[in-house]
Amino acid sequence: MPANPNYPELAAAQGHWRYQPAANCLQGKNILVTGAGSGIGAAAAKTYACYGANVLLLGRTRSHLESVFDWIEANTDTQAVIIPCDLRALDDDSAQALVAAVVEGYGQLDGLLHCASTLGPKVPVAHYPPEQWAEVMHVNATAPFVLTHALLPLMLDHPRRASIVFVSSTVGRQGRAYWGAYAVSKHALEGLMEVLADEHETAGNLRVNSVNPGATRTAMRALAYPGENPADVPTAETKMDVFVYLMDDTSENLTGAALDARDWAGPNGE
Repeated sequence: MPANPNYPELAAAQGHWRYQPAANCLQGKNILVTGAGSGIGAAAAKTYACYGANVLLLGRTRSHLESVFDWIEANTDTQAVIIPCDLRALDDDSAQALVAAVVEGYGQLDGLLHCASTLGPKVPVAHYPPEQWAEVMHVNATAPFVLTHALLPLMLDHPRRASIVFVSSTVGRQGRAYWGAYAVSKHALEGLMEVLADEHETAGNLRVNSVNPGATRTAMRALAYPGENPADVPTAETKMDVFVYLMDDTSENLTGAALDARDWAGPNGE
């Protein structure tokens, strides 16, 4: 497994992973990661590059994307590209422009990881501002649909079975008071995953799964739990084995699964 001295968080986590990927298991794959500028998205982008993937970095804040891009350029032999995109404004026209850029630069897409999301206010539904509800639902549920819809032709039109992974949440599987639009939007993502997986199960040309990462040391976690000590929360890198597995050809027969990064058994039931 690649142990990059310039990525100590990943090196520290790899020995504890339930799945030990082969070095360069993602060699030559093109994977688009949304929310790639920070948190789980940034960790996934860097990890995928460490295992040989060319990563398309989609996010809202260019400076954050540039930081991840620079790290990948300096520490791996892969080709990364920055795709600035504010999912709050994503519509079909802008999604099609993004597809054209992907076609020009890469030709095809092997993986799509939906990490980007926004928390919204943690208040009772009775006091939830409708405009904020609409924004959270658009970023967390509608934009992933629009992006997936636009990119599907690139993922279906090549020999390898491509992979779509939706990052879910504990409250996306069991609703909880005061989590409002965030919880509802994650329930919607789980539904989208199930529908897509079922539609393509017989054809066998696409695998679609979701991952609940559980508590993870991110800026969003800090917003949701301001009194929590970040040092007590696992890093994103500790969860990356399941994210690599779902992009690795080892998982080519797995689809329609709602995995939990905290207790998943790994491909060998370990």
